Amino acid sequence: MAVVVALGAFLMTLFGGWVAQRVTDRRHLVLGLAGGLMLGVVGLDLLPEAMEAAGNKVFGVPEALLLFVGGFLLAHVVERLLAVRRAGHGVGAGERVPQVGLTAAAAMVGHSLMDGIALGAAFQVGGGMGATVALAVITHDFADGFNTYTITSLYGNARRKALGMLVADALAPLVGAASTLLFTLPEELLGSYLGFFGGALLYLAAAEILPEAHHDHPARSTLLCTVAGVGFIWLVVGLSGG
Repeated sequence: MAVVVALGAFLMTLFGGWVAQRVTDRRHLVLGLAGGLMLGVVGLDLLPEAMEAAGNKVFGVPEALLLFVGGFLLAHVVERLLAVRRAGHGVGAGERVPQVGLTAAAAMVGHSLMDGIALGAAFQVGGGMGATVALAVITHDFADGFNTYTITSLYGNARRKALGMLVADALAPLVGAASTLLFTLPEELLGSYLGFFGGALLYLAAAEILPEAHHDHPARSTLLCTVAGVGFIWLVVGLSGG
């Protein structure tokens, strides 16, 4: 059953990527919405789940929060190192580093894989739990597809690479759900991953996506798209009983 439901996540991810492609003439609105979706996913979905699954304290701080900060810092360090390396080859400081976009998209694929695993594990617990998780996964995979294509393209990668990462992101929940027929992921490990990934995603949203959205078009419509993105994730979390 989990694999069948994951097909819905597959289609929703592709739809999100398709929407991101079709509105490229309103790039600032796309980026504003993507930033809001990413902020909402991190603050309202990933971090609460991570805290619940990996809330044990390490020297007074919950493990999930430590990894959240670690993910944020690692994303910052990786981007700076790649930018310095690029500058050493004569590339301007204001130009994007394609590897950062691919790395971020790969992290989105990893997150979608975990979505599939969580979906399979939920159906192992029971049909009610599976249905709840299925609603959350299918609806927020629209945001995953939208963000995967947007992030890959934003950093100067060719459309072919952006589509490739989108397809990989769409397939990931299917692979994850199927894998639960073979093993079960420990809850604490899943929570740790969610915390770490959330930190990296927040860095990209706050330091890259949103500033870029407002750089050339500091319009109210862009800000409204960001707020709408957060509101959409809040609606998803509320409907899923999160």
